[in-house]
This record gives sequence, C-alpha cells and structure tokens, in this order.
Amino acid sequence: MTGVDSELFRNRLAREGFRPSLFRYHSTRSTLAAITESLAAAIRDAGPRVHVVGHSLGGVVALEAFERHLELPPGRVVLMGAPVRGARAALALARNAFGQQVLGPLALAELAQCRERRWTQPRELGLVAGSRPIGLGRFFARLPRPNDGTVALDETELPGAVDRLVHDASHIGMLFSGRVAAAVAAFLRDGRFPQSES
Repeated sequence: MTGVDSELFRNRLAREGFRPSLFRYHSTRSTLAAITESLAAAIRDAGPRVHVVGHSLGGVVALEAFERHLELPPGRVVLMGAPVRGARAALALARNAFGQQVLGPLALAELAQCRERRWTQPRELGLVAGSRPIGLGRFFARLPRPNDGTVALDETELPGAVDRLVHDASHIGMLFSGRVAAAVAAFLRDGRFPQSES
C-alpha cells in the first residue's frame, strides 16, 4: 500500500499481529513494468511467506505483479476498491488533455480501458469493494450503483477470487474503517472474510 492515507489501516493490521510495510511508487512518472519489477523484488525480500494488500490502482499493480512473476513466495492477496476491469471515471477523464495529465500514464494505460480478467494464481485472493457513493469519480462519470464514489462494484469483480466483501464505505473511507481492517486481517489469517461482514 502507498500513501499517508493508509497509515491508520497499516497500524490496525499491526495490532492484528501483522508486520505491514509500505510500498511506494510514482504513478505519474513510472511505467507499469518498472513498478511491478520493484514490487516483485520487495515481495521476494520480505520473507518466505508474504501477504499483499493493494488499494485502488495499487491493487491493479499488485495483480499485474503476480501475473508477471509466478515465482513469488506464497501468501494471500486482498484488493480493496481496485478497478481491475477498468474504471469509468478514468475513462471519462482520459477524454481530455487535462484529465490525461491528472491521471498520468500508468492510470491511463491501466484504468482508462475496459478489460476482462481472471485470477488464476494458486494464492487465495479476496476482494473488498465499497458501496457508499461519496467521491470525485461520480462527478466525471455516471457510475452504476452500487459504487464507492470512485469505482463501481462491477469494476472490482475478478473471477477466481475465493471471497468478496462489500462494505458500506467510500473509496477512501475503506482505508479508515476499523471493520474493513479487521475483515482484511481475518482474510489474511484464514483465507475468508468473516461471514457477518459479507
């Protein structure tokens, strides 16, 4: 995960017994290939069993890293609000020069297009999506409900995932939710989200 906005989330995972580390990347200056190489190296260096949690574009980057590097150490993966099938808001922004500058080349290449994907890796994958429509994405595109204000629920769907949690949270709000953090920790431990949360 990357950014100051994930600090509270990482602290909550630490209280659950995990040792979170921060992966930083420059989405407006780096290529997907360079970022996924760096992430793969960080995962290799982290130990014999490594869990990965990616939010938004970070989840798309994590997905790509695991697709490109099949030899990475075992562990579980959680994608939170990750528009793995493309993002309508990004597609709308990409229609003008200003929007293209805001998005940057990585988001343009990865989010401003529709795609079909399937998770085929042996590691267990869990998906978290938000259903509280508060966010800037709704000002750029007509998002179908449910959505988290930035990403629509259908944009986070990934066949092959073992479990899915839809939580009453906005795109950024899920990073500040104690219930989401506890559910993610449960998935990392057990490979399933708590039934009461789904």
